[in-house]
Amino acid sequence: MNNTRPLTGILQEIADIQTMERGKLSIIKESASGPFYKLQARENGKNETRYIPREQVPAVQEALAGYQRFENLTEEYARQVITSTRATLAAGLKKKPATRKSISLKRKKSSA
Repeated sequence: MNNTRPLTGILQEIADIQTMERGKLSIIKESASGPFYKLQARENGKNETRYIPREQVPAVQEALAGYQRFENLTEEYARQVITSTRATLAAGLKKKPATRKSISLKRKKSSA
């Protein structure tokens, strides 16, 4: 039994993700008033650190989960398209390339 979802359903789920953030959220220090947080992520080839206020932690956690969901969905989408492509190729239904008309590169002799 085929357990795959329609590709349009996967694309709709991707479109429904409202917030995304990359990286790892960590507690950098505990204090009497509560923990201090940082978010680390690779941006433009560098490790970037942003300090996150406590009141923003739930929103950042939700955005991190949104990005993880996006990653999972795009992987599923790619897996389905690759499987379909391989099945098409294996069945010999590959599109034939457009035929090219031969063009002569010989120059006409000038009549002088």
